[in-house]
Amino acid sequence: MRRPRRCGGLRPLLLLLPFAALLSVATFSLHSPDRLLVTVTARRPSSSPHHLHRLAVSSLEARALGLGGAPPLHADAARAFRSGGRLLRDVLSSPAPPPSAAAGATRRCPPSVVVSGARLRDTGGGGGVLSLPCGLALGSHVTVVGSPRRRGDVAQFAVELRGEGDGDTAPRILHFNPQLRGDWSGRPVIEQNTRFRGQWGPALRCEGRRSRPDEETDGLVKCEEWSGNIGDTSKELKRFRLQNHITGQKSRNWIDWPYPFIEDELFVLTLSTGLDGYHFHVDGKHVTSFPYRFGFVLEDATILSVIGDIDVQSIVAGSLPTAHPSIVQRNLELLTELKAPPLSEENVELFIGILSAGNHFTERMAARRSWMSSVRNSSSTVARFFVAVNGRREVNEDLLKEADFFGDIVIVPFADSYDLVVLKTIAVCDYAARVVPAKYVMKCDDDTFVRLDSVMAEVKKISDGRSFYLGNMNYFHRPLREGKWAVSYEEWPIEEYPPYADGAGYIVSSDIANFVASEMEKGRLNLFKMEDVSMGMWVGRFNSSGNAVAYVHSPRLCQSGCADDYLTAHYQSPAQMVCLWEKLLQGRPQCCNAR
Repeated sequence: MRRPRRCGGLRPLLLLLPFAALLSVATFSLHSPDRLLVTVTARRPSSSPHHLHRLAVSSLEARALGLGGAPPLHADAARAFRSGGRLLRDVLSSPAPPPSAAAGATRRCPPSVVVSGARLRDTGGGGGVLSLPCGLALGSHVTVVGSPRRRGDVAQFAVELRGEGDGDTAPRILHFNPQLRGDWSGRPVIEQNTRFRGQWGPALRCEGRRSRPDEETDGLVKCEEWSGNIGDTSKELKRFRLQNHITGQKSRNWIDWPYPFIEDELFVLTLSTGLDGYHFHVDGKHVTSFPYRFGFVLEDATILSVIGDIDVQSIVAGSLPTAHPSIVQRNLELLTELKAPPLSEENVELFIGILSAGNHFTERMAARRSWMSSVRNSSSTVARFFVAVNGRREVNEDLLKEADFFGDIVIVPFADSYDLVVLKTIAVCDYAARVVPAKYVMKCDDDTFVRLDSVMAEVKKISDGRSFYLGNMNYFHRPLREGKWAVSYEEWPIEEYPPYADGAGYIVSSDIANFVASEMEKGRLNLFKMEDVSMGMWVGRFNSSGNAVAYVHSPRLCQSGCADDYLTAHYQSPAQMVCLWEKLLQGRPQCCNAR
């Protein structure tokens, strides 16, 4: 049953005034009188008639939230809305680039970079960091000159290609880790891997045995053969190999090529990029090759770092790209089948709000290519990404192009931060209550894989018309008062949280979503930095106000990864998303390990 249409009132019009004042040519429209979602159709100044943006901007705003009151997070949210509004207006009001520049470079970069000598010594620790301003391209190469050194019983170092971000938030696009004294195997090894959103993938271990011929990357095997000797014995083997080469004698296999790194001996390591993967050569000889993994592109590798037990003499990178193409420009080709269908007037059973960040283009693409295919093929399900405004202008520019192309993004106009993720959850409820009235509302993250049919089957087990809160429920959880995730008594004075579902994926009945949207509009909604706990708090208020809520626990809504026969699987990398979808198409709801 669809909600009766209602008058929009002044609230959406007030939100439009700042945008209208800054855009020279702009029109704004609402989908219908009862849908309080702003659709912005903006032509940038000095742009051609074809450079238009049609953006869905959430009508959530600081005034309606009644921010600035006692709870500590409210003042932060009010500032974030003001800052986000400025950032969004800045992007919308900027002149469009001329056609010749649109397909070309947005930033010029040097074709080669080098760091050596005093600059490396200033970094301390013997390692080094090299910035790759426009990332890498096909045929790029990076050469590291250094010597391994021993630290106690350990002698290992790592060469890493990293993307943007700090700490664990920065993806390890490539991790090359020679361990000269071995690991648990007791043999010298080279381990290669990737790390995405804090999760390591399966390691490729080269242990001195040559890979099978069918395991080739660009015609090179993943692992070459070497002897297992280390230390002084390896030096002796190298001397024998050189002697045999000079005298023309044929070397036996066991002295053909020792482990390529020796403590305190200088090496020249070259990393190059091929069609299918990365290739490592040491002192001119191929050692390993690592196939590219889904979700990473060469242009994303903006930093090369060398860390560990090593003294680096120099790092040189060449054949680098001189322009950094927009992430959207290089990916929005032949993707029309992934566009969201227009909203229909038919009844919607399930609305799915997916929380995402501006720079999570890869995660959104993995969801679109996998489980969201079920949403596009369903007339009773709608899904939208909810994304806040990023502090970096270029990220917002790409986001606007992506939103315009796919039509499945709702921009929540506040400056994004981890502590304010709860605002996106409120925007999901507001959207579900006013734009796409649905019987059920689901919230998940952009690294959550959803088995749509199975989720709907689980929901159907609940009596029709009953208020419910379905998820992987937590009872009697206590706030942490110390450490990284500490919650102060000012933020949460009670010793236990209310019952709440893990934020990776949960479903509520529409009356609960409507309650959240209504309380927000009346300025009676308290904010808490943990959005899943916040939802539990709001459901508790709804329940105590005379509405009997069924709390339904299902561990199949997995919080920490994936379990076979899952309903949702969290912390899934783009490669895992695609793998899960392929298995699901084969009728096998099983987990994937590949990242």
